[in-house]
Amino acid sequence: MEPAPLRIAVVDDEEAIRRAFFRLFRSAGLEVETYPSGEEFLDSLGSRAPDCVVLDLHMPRVNGFDVQARLAKSGSRIPVIAITGHDTEETHDRAMKGGAAAYLRKPIDEETLLNTIADVVGGKAGGA
Repeated sequence: MEPAPLRIAVVDDEEAIRRAFFRLFRSAGLEVETYPSGEEFLDSLGSRAPDCVVLDLHMPRVNGFDVQARLAKSGSRIPVIAITGHDTEETHDRAMKGGAAAYLRKPIDEETLLNTIADVVGGKAGGA
């Protein structure tokens, strides 16, 4: 029996990013759910949790750092790939200290992202 495909959550306030990642992950054979806000993602965790979260750090209201803190407080072990278009040493350090498994700067190379997902979940992600 084939293992179930990885389930990836994309949390980003930019619709174009969510659409692009949705297409990429689907074409790689992954399940994907997208969320335009940290609140919507956190609210979804009552159902089946994703295998990995691709999380924008800079969003209005509940930002990626807030999401990381709430995941950590709940004891979640979901790997987080922090992404940002506002890269600074402080942002990088804060994301990694907050428990991110990886940190990527936008724009993100598709192959790099798929390989990073495979690395953080300990297996293969699509064509990676």
